Amino acid sequence: MTTVNKIAILGAGNLGISIATGIVEKKLKSPSDIFLTRRHTGLLDKYRDLGYRVSSDSKKAVEQSEIIFLCVQPKQIDALIEVIKPILRKDHILVSVITGVSLDLLREKISGVVQLVRAMPNTAVAIGQSMTCLATQGADTALEKVEPLFQTLGLTLLIEERLMQAATVLGASGIAFFMRYLRAATQAGVQMGFDTEEAQKIAVQTAKGAASLILAHNSHPEVEIDKVTTPQGCTIEGLNEMEHQGFSSSLIKGVMTSFNKINQMKS
Repeated sequence: MTTVNKIAILGAGNLGISIATGIVEKKLKSPSDIFLTRRHTGLLDKYRDLGYRVSSDSKKAVEQSEIIFLCVQPKQIDALIEVIKPILRKDHILVSVITGVSLDLLREKISGVVQLVRAMPNTAVAIGQSMTCLATQGADTALEKVEPLFQTLGLTLLIEERLMQAATVLGASGIAFFMRYLRAATQAGVQMGFDTEEAQKIAVQTAKGAASLILAHNSHPEVEIDKVTTPQGCTIEGLNEMEHQGFSSSLIKGVMTSFNKINQMKS
C-alpha cells in the first residue's frame, strides 16, 4: 500500500475526529485515506461504517501514512512515542496538536529526523471554519503540505511557538467562551418572550453576523459598535450596564485564568 498522502490521526477524540471529518467534508481526502486510532475503537464504529480506517494499532497506521496527527492527551504522549518511534521515517510529517508539548520536547522524545509541525486548530475545523495557529522550526517542506490542509478548513496564522499557549486559549478554548455567551443570550431571549429555538437562532445568526462584519471590513469592534448605538438608545444602555457588571473585565479574567492554567501544563 502506498503511504503518499495517507493521513493517520492518533488519538481520535473530539478534535482528531473534527480534523478528519473536515478534511473529508472539503474533499481533500476520502475516508479510506485516513486512519483513526484510539484504544477503545467502539467509539469510532460510525466512522468505520463511513469508510475511515479505524484501528487501535497506531504503529500500523503510522507505517501506512505520510502525515501523522498527534491528538492524544499530554499524559499519553510518552506511551505513544514509545510505540511509533521505531518506525518513524524521514518522509514522515508529525503534526502535534497536543497542549503544552513543545517542538523541542517532542523532538527530544522522538530523537529522529522527522519533520515537525505544531498546530492548534479548534473544533470548528469539522465545518471548515477553524482558526488554526501553526508553528515550526524551519520545517518549510512540512509546512507546505500541512498548511494547505488547514487553509481549506478555515483561517491559518503562522506564529512564534512561544505564543502557542496563548493561541490555544484564545482560539481553541475560545470556542467554549463564545458558546457560553450564546447560551446566556438565548436565556435572555427566552426571558423576553421567545421560544428557546427562536432565541437561539437569533443569537447565533447575530453572533455570526458580528464576526463576519469584522472579517469583511477589517475593522475594530468599537467601529461596528458605534454603528449600532444611538444617543440615549437601548443599545448603549445595555452596553453600559454590562460594563458596570464587569462584562469585559470578567471575560479578560477568564481568558487569563485559562492562560495561567495552560502555562502550568507547559513542558
